[in-house]
Amino acid sequence: MRWRTARQESDFVGLLPFLAEVLRLQREVGAAKGQKLGLGAYDALLNDYEPGGRAEKIDVLFDDLAGFLPGFLEEALAAQGKRPADPALEGPFAVETQRSLGLRFMAALGYDFERGRLDVSTHPFCGGADNDVRITTRYDEADFTSSLMGVLHETGHALYEQGRPAGYMNQPVGHARGMSVHESQSLLIEMQACRSKEFIAFAGPIMKEAFGGEGPAWTSDALWRRYTRVERGFIRVDADEVTYPAHVILRYRLERAMIAGDLALADLPGAWNDGMKELLGVTPPNDRLGCLQDIHWPSGGWGYFPTYTLGAMTAAQLFDAATKADPDILPAIGRGDFSPLVAWLRANVHGQGSLYETDELLTRATGRPLDAGVFKAHLKRRYLGA
Repeated sequence: MRWRTARQESDFVGLLPFLAEVLRLQREVGAAKGQKLGLGAYDALLNDYEPGGRAEKIDVLFDDLAGFLPGFLEEALAAQGKRPADPALEGPFAVETQRSLGLRFMAALGYDFERGRLDVSTHPFCGGADNDVRITTRYDEADFTSSLMGVLHETGHALYEQGRPAGYMNQPVGHARGMSVHESQSLLIEMQACRSKEFIAFAGPIMKEAFGGEGPAWTSDALWRRYTRVERGFIRVDADEVTYPAHVILRYRLERAMIAGDLALADLPGAWNDGMKELLGVTPPNDRLGCLQDIHWPSGGWGYFPTYTLGAMTAAQLFDAATKADPDILPAIGRGDFSPLVAWLRANVHGQGSLYETDELLTRATGRPLDAGVFKAHLKRRYLGA
């Protein structure tokens, strides 16, 4: 609750004593768990969200991305700048129409409405029980695009939960395999499948008809450009596919340093701003747009952040393997048929539960452990046409 006020008032100093106590406790938790698990404090905290995950491996993957992203961002922005500006989509977009559209695409994806439903919340999420997997979204009458992608993202999570092995649903082996795999399923649906040109070619005319859209802003090409627009920004949750990993890498590096005692908590705002400048080329004008924007650290979520980008990388690698194994997946998506993709995910991810360690699960599905090169190649294809 103190974080909510501090964020609104951009008051890091006011939050500092409270956050210091949370950090002290997290170090204590990490040390206690680490002693039992034979791990360092940060790896012990990471293990809660990413079973078997180790900072040593993440460092290699994230250092690779951190060396790639700043230069690639410049290239992507330059390529984007050569395109004509697309006209705005004129609202308002009725909430009930947005809801109907979301339900239609959930059905196309294969969501089982006998075991779940769609509701509204301040922040979209997927939750529920073993056979009651519910998702939420939020609506903005001025912009339907963010709500729709929120629905698709959460449907990816829900498909994973609904596809877990039924015979082992209540046993540990039947549970989902960690946060990075879970996030890979939502990002595979949202980013890999539903921001593809094939999906937009299928979905664009449906969107246009639903809202009675007219003019060049409603062409499939214009909608695809809208859904793949890149821009620098201060806020992680508003970031695009290219800049988002930089936000996560920054937080990962900072939280590791704070747990280790290499970064004093009082120095966090300056270190944050320096990292934003290095990775994204922007400096937040205040702490509300900087180190106070996320709830994770004040709420005790230390070790969580890296799973977001590990999930994005895993999604790219799984989708690459799926489309190579079944070349009809993308053409089928262009017809509004997700069954080939979901069948591959059921066999290789959802139905495996927690039978395998994450590295083994990914190796069995794709032929190799997590590789930053696949994610980088995806970004080059999408944003540079390479």
